[in-house]
Amino acid sequence: MWPVPFANRCAATKFDTAHGAVPMRDAQAPAKRSGSLGMRAFLGLWFVTAAHGVATADVGDPVAQTSWLAPGLVYGGTVLNDLRGGVRRGTTYVGNLHLQLTATGPAGRWEGTTAFLDVLNIHGGRPSQRVGDAQGVSSIEGPPGTQIEEFWVQHNFAGNTLSLLAGIYDLNSEFYRLTSAGLFVNSSFGIGPEFAQSGVSGPSIFPRTSAGLRIDLKPAPGWVLRAALLDGVPIVRPDGSRAAFRAGDGLLGVAEVAWRTQPTADADERRNAHDRIGRFSALPSYEDKFAFGAWRYTGRYSDLSDMDPAGVARVRCGTSGAYAIVELALVRPNASSRKQLAAFAQAGLADARTNRFSTYFGAGLIGSGWGLGRDVDQLGLSVARAVNGAHYSRSQRAQGVAISRAETTVEVTYLAPLSKYLTVQPDLQYVRNPNTDPSVPSAWVLQVRFAYSF
Repeated sequence: MWPVPFANRCAATKFDTAHGAVPMRDAQAPAKRSGSLGMRAFLGLWFVTAAHGVATADVGDPVAQTSWLAPGLVYGGTVLNDLRGGVRRGTTYVGNLHLQLTATGPAGRWEGTTAFLDVLNIHGGRPSQRVGDAQGVSSIEGPPGTQIEEFWVQHNFAGNTLSLLAGIYDLNSEFYRLTSAGLFVNSSFGIGPEFAQSGVSGPSIFPRTSAGLRIDLKPAPGWVLRAALLDGVPIVRPDGSRAAFRAGDGLLGVAEVAWRTQPTADADERRNAHDRIGRFSALPSYEDKFAFGAWRYTGRYSDLSDMDPAGVARVRCGTSGAYAIVELALVRPNASSRKQLAAFAQAGLADARTNRFSTYFGAGLIGSGWGLGRDVDQLGLSVARAVNGAHYSRSQRAQGVAISRAETTVEVTYLAPLSKYLTVQPDLQYVRNPNTDPSVPSAWVLQVRFAYSF
């Protein structure tokens, strides 16, 4: 129903030409900038591929690309001003550049196989350090630097009811994902903070991803079962080093069951849509979606408040959580009207002994064609509330730190596609109790985000 907006991934947002935005996870240390021979070789290959795609394009199709190797460029930026409250007022800018290569296997031996490489550069300031919030007012924020965000190979088996993927993978590209929630730029609408801020340095999401395996299965029309098993710590470590599957990392397992309805279509369109699966499946927009997921880390994590007799935090084996998401089309377009209205809701739980946020709830309304002047523009209103767990609250109070129960953000946003390549989005957020710190005044935050894709 809804076109994928340029703003969402994710506890942050990345810009993904196939999946839109994904939320961020605020890492604890900046990434090392890449100046390696491998990076220079990739940039050379990308520019050669892009130039060849344009040179061989048909007249009237300026972005046609080579048949098996397709380059992509997505640039997104936001200018943010803390109008009132927060840690300190003022303006900052943050930008993301994605250079992507997609290789698609030709008919025959490699048919159904896709490889994808996404090199991410983050530059600019840190909006949440200015506002002082915990959920993340800008989902494209992250530690400055260059890294590989995704590098995987996927194979869809005959019949397209089973898909396997292996490599460096952003799980929020498929898990905990709602199209309409992706309109909003607060990080919680990509993936809830109870999951986004779990583990050692967050799960495998923007901007810190890890390696692993993912399986998708379509047992019946409209149903998708998916599961992933990943390294419990992202490749870019909190100290800035890079590694995969170190001893003590543990594993992260995620499973989700989803049901979705498709818009009314003829029999052939419905059959083809039900057969598609996996990343870059080009599925048509759904109208309604219901999904339930659960996750668990197998590593060892300190209890946030429980101490042994020597005053050392007790260690817990594993930590887990669950979430439920729903999206409903309340008003559908028809032959006489382009009006659309959708509603969504997110709810998540996490183990309060080892995770700061034990509960989260988010909801929103998104409309288009309601006298906005342009049928393609979207207007949205949302709320996100992250609640501190009992163990975290207890530990803060034991240290004499005053703490509020929850941080709540209300967001109003307007998305305007200005051309096939350029989108602009003004956004206003009110953050109540930033970082649940009563000493920080509630903040009014205005930002203008834009995205260019090629």
